[in-house]
Amino acid sequence: MQATEVRYTSFGEFWPFYVSQHRDRRNRNMHFVGTTIANICILLLLLTQSLVFVPIGLVGSYGFAWAGHFFFEKNKPATFTYPVMSLFGDLKMYWLMWQGKMGTEVARLPA
Repeated sequence: MQATEVRYTSFGEFWPFYVSQHRDRRNRNMHFVGTTIANICILLLLLTQSLVFVPIGLVGSYGFAWAGHFFFEKNKPATFTYPVMSLFGDLKMYWLMWQGKMGTEVARLPA
């Protein structure tokens, strides 16, 4: 018998799953670095109008995030299944990390 994969239809349903895929602080820190790189590249793109910052931002952000999943979390990035919700999850996690609240989100998960 094959297990049925859960399909999330709202960000509210998706968020606990997203958090569960980022339990390891090192993975979250890798995401933080990647999102910071993406934000810097967006700013530089807007300031310089040089498209060179698009691939740098994409490779930098996804490279760090996916490395965090591969090396620390040992799971598949949610981006592969839920690209849009995963992007919003990354942004929410980034904001919560700036506020020092992401650890609280992880602690709320069942063991």
